[in-house]
Amino acid sequence: MKPFFLISIVICCSLSVAAQRETDTDEEPSNRGFKKEYLFSGGNINLSFFNGVTVLGASPQLGYSVANWLDAGVLFGYTYSSERDVFSNDKYRQTIIGPGAFARVFPVNFLFLSVQYEHNFITQKYLPAGGGNSFTSKVDANSLLLGAGYTSGRNSRNSPYFYFSVSVDVINNKNSPYTDRFNNLFPVVAAGFNIPLFQGRQDQ
Repeated sequence: MKPFFLISIVICCSLSVAAQRETDTDEEPSNRGFKKEYLFSGGNINLSFFNGVTVLGASPQLGYSVANWLDAGVLFGYTYSSERDVFSNDKYRQTIIGPGAFARVFPVNFLFLSVQYEHNFITQKYLPAGGGNSFTSKVDANSLLLGAGYTSGRNSRNSPYFYFSVSVDVINNKNSPYTDRFNNLFPVVAAGFNIPLFQGRQDQ
């Protein structure tokens, strides 16, 4: 079974279980509706240096804890990478700008399933050694990342937590930044944090 269908089934089942948990919980009327205490910020940072490759990236997020089992929000990703060919000394540079949205479903408070949509604008530049003619190309691609992760410290809807996740881009667009040059999927590993914007009244 393809990863898209497998992960989709798992997410649907998890949503059903989580929704039932929410229904079974007697929530006070005063806890319903929009509350600024449930707004959070956060995101992740990517810094990599290896074998002539440099990757610098950040993905700030703004979200809302919709329920005890669901966080959702928007994000803005930026990644810059530079690579030098060890044989020819040619250089390759790439810039990715990717606005998007995400949701995390928590069957339990320390595990989650994630869905993240991005529309990535990609600029690639080739710089030959010796001052030859450079080449620049611009493409864009939709990405839908489905995955799962672990979090520590999410004890209530407005508590800070750190997370670690692994996902794959199931759209598999040929221009996706999450595929290799042969258009094969590779796992996307992310680590980040969520910080409540307003530390008001805590859930009991």
